[in-house]
Amino acid sequence: MSNSLYETLGVSETASADEIKKAYRRLARKYHPDINKNADAEEKFKEINAAYEILSNEEKRKQYDMHGDNIFGGQNFHDFASSHGNAADLDEILRNIFGGGGFGGFSGSGGFEGFGGSFGQQQRREPDLDVTAKITIPFDVAVLGGTHAINYNGESFSVKIPAGIKNNEKLRIKNKGKSYNGRKGNLYLIVEIAPSNEYERVGDNLYKNFDIPLKTALFGGKVTLKTHLKDITLKVGKNTKQGQKFRVKGHGVINRKTAQRGDLYLKANIVLPKVEELDDKLVKVMEEKLPGD
Repeated sequence: MSNSLYETLGVSETASADEIKKAYRRLARKYHPDINKNADAEEKFKEINAAYEILSNEEKRKQYDMHGDNIFGGQNFHDFASSHGNAADLDEILRNIFGGGGFGGFSGSGGFEGFGGSFGQQQRREPDLDVTAKITIPFDVAVLGGTHAINYNGESFSVKIPAGIKNNEKLRIKNKGKSYNGRKGNLYLIVEIAPSNEYERVGDNLYKNFDIPLKTALFGGKVTLKTHLKDITLKVGKNTKQGQKFRVKGHGVINRKTAQRGDLYLKANIVLPKVEELDDKLVKVMEEKLPGD
């Protein structure tokens, strides 16, 4: 059984109401006659709106899912809509098939309130309830994940932050948007990550400076360091240079797609002792023996 209404909106037959709405908005913007001047844009726009009117209504969608394109005399929806070129005729026929108060109709771009407004009577009946806001989260929460308390529209609640989230990613918080007729939209949070005084993040890798005593830099040794994951002991070789980098594999930021961690790069900062704190004999030997000009 063919179900071409879903093909019209480019969604699967198991698509959620939210997926159907998003597909409709995308296509309506693409084919709106005020924007798209192609000869067939108006026809396509009429089909998109009619398809959405049916699939966005729970009862009408059930009827269509039960009968499929047989409800259009066995034609796919494009051919059916094309055979009723007048939008008012198509509106009347669909009303008779599915019942209810009609499908809003279409009479060129004048039937819709400009591109920046609604997409017609259906959109005016069912306004967009989703809202968008920005939040700034601490660097360590972005790297490790956790919760972040926010206050939005007079309501305080905690948001779960996934480990490895990046700047400008969006989080969807269900049922925190606008309310209308007992329905609530979603709140979309655009995440901004506060800078860190300790780390620099480049993709999934982290960079951090660490202090190393002059003796260890010259003769080698071990340095214990605290990282965001755990304390580690870093083995340092002889003749370590200022700014030399050490790679700690798998101690970076987790990639949310691959579930793999990046690396941590440690940059050596050699700490020179004060001459006044050195043994007098050592100072004398250094003055005599250290390479100079």
